[in-house]
Amino acid sequence: MDAVIATVFAVVAGAATALSPCVLPVLPVALAAGSTGGRRRPFGVAVGLAGTFALAAVLLTRALDALGLPGDLARGFAIAVLAAFGVALVVPRLGAAVEGRLSRFARLRPGGGSGDGFRSGLVLGASLGLVYAPCAGPILAAVVALDGAVSAERLVLGFAYGIGAAAALLAVMLLGRSLTRRIGPHAGRLQQAFGLLMVAVAVLLAAGLDRDFQAAIADDLPSALVNPSSSLEQTAAVRRSLARVHGSEPGPRDAERRDGDPLLKDGGTAPEFTGIARWLGVQAGQEPSLRRLRGRVVLVDFWTYTCINCLRTLSHLRAWDARYRAAGLSIVGVHTPEFAFERRESNVRDAIAKNGLRYPVALDNDYGTWNAWSNRYWPAKYLIDARGQVRYWHYGEGEYDETERAIRALLAAAGSEPGAGAAPVAAEQAAPGVTTPETYLGWERAQPAIPMGAHDFGPPAATPRPDRLAYRGQWTIERERAVAGDGARMDLHVGAQRVFLVLGSPERTRRVRVRLDGEPLPDRLAGPDVRGGVVEVGPQRLYRLVDFGKVERQVVTLELDPGVAGYAFTFG
Repeated sequence: MDAVIATVFAVVAGAATALSPCVLPVLPVALAAGSTGGRRRPFGVAVGLAGTFALAAVLLTRALDALGLPGDLARGFAIAVLAAFGVALVVPRLGAAVEGRLSRFARLRPGGGSGDGFRSGLVLGASLGLVYAPCAGPILAAVVALDGAVSAERLVLGFAYGIGAAAALLAVMLLGRSLTRRIGPHAGRLQQAFGLLMVAVAVLLAAGLDRDFQAAIADDLPSALVNPSSSLEQTAAVRRSLARVHGSEPGPRDAERRDGDPLLKDGGTAPEFTGIARWLGVQAGQEPSLRRLRGRVVLVDFWTYTCINCLRTLSHLRAWDARYRAAGLSIVGVHTPEFAFERRESNVRDAIAKNGLRYPVALDNDYGTWNAWSNRYWPAKYLIDARGQVRYWHYGEGEYDETERAIRALLAAAGSEPGAGAAPVAAEQAAPGVTTPETYLGWERAQPAIPMGAHDFGPPAATPRPDRLAYRGQWTIERERAVAGDGARMDLHVGAQRVFLVLGSPERTRRVRVRLDGEPLPDRLAGPDVRGGVVEVGPQRLYRLVDFGKVERQVVTLELDPGVAGYAFTFG
């Protein structure tokens, strides 16, 4: 029964993916297939897409990982195929040559060709299937390919997902055919127009704008449309499957310590980087893999750019990179997003530049590597020895001296000379005695829960209880965030030294006024993002609001312009 439920959900999720923003750029290609060629061409496209998608996702992805090849190889090949088809449609002579070869291919079947376009549709559908594989990666990473094995069950799930996606696109193609049937005399120009669209789609995909587009609107759409895996992963069948793969506890398995150093443990063979959307800070063709890094000590750092705990560790990572790279240490950052906007490549690039990171960073947008490591924390650091074994891990901030000792021990064990130790890194640290917990504003993780939708919380009331937040005025509560309306205000009764808030107003700059005891926050207590008691809010990021100098219990009030979105408070 579990297998049946998982298969049904795979079909439904495939159809949802076909209608999600992730694949909107592919729709012009589907319309082109529906309006040109033989009457059965749309069915050929659907069959080719379903079959190739399943095989590419289940077999090709695993083969790329096994060979240590870049994860974007299949996507790049698909983009090239789409561009080639588009050029063929734009240039009639070239298009005629392609059609001639496809026609000869069709006549290879018993009985010869019928000219119905089914075979040529298969070829185009196959290219679309390859494009779908990276687009729909989250659900397959969670359900199909987590343990690296290829089985009949996983192939069935892959085909079920492809069938759902193909059925939705088939409806689009048939609709396009019915709309264009009346304009037959203009079919040539229509074909060229669709060819131009296909070339434009290929250029946009190559630039990664489809990923940015998905991240940009993810806040405003239901999660089931943006990432169908978020719904599927909640089913009991899939949760049990994930538990079998990952085990009940996060992180590598505990085992006996060895090599005589109490810091070093045996965590088994390190999982390979998988499901990476893009590598940053590295030249094309030089993307790191654990196979390529064998012989070096590797530090894998899971982080995300709005996490204050992650940001406070980066100064230590920079120091270790500068101090031990020549001795054989390779640091690889794995940026796994907590919020939808953190999937946007441009945002992560800005964060890498701002924080001066000189080592490769992987965009783990679909949690492929996060899940492969059974990771559950930001930040999390794993050390891999020269033989590819996980030997040390640490979650959260702190224990920097111990981590550096482990680095030096593994370098020495690999036959390297790490040199003398250096002075401790001067870096911001979390203040002891903080009582206010991380506070999320979106419906998904708000505590206490607040229903989604528009709310009028009325005028200011009594001071909130210690370590609690109170809304005032008009707010719209969404899945990941709360969006300010007229008279929007928040009162926080904090027990902390510093107050941080993830904010965003990407359309235009808006303001947040920070008050203490009813007065503008004094500059001596203001964080670096506050000037004269006011925060200028632009792109989504972590804003540093208050620094009391020591842990204090205070009521901080924020007055927000309409349109400002808040995501989560953290304290330090």
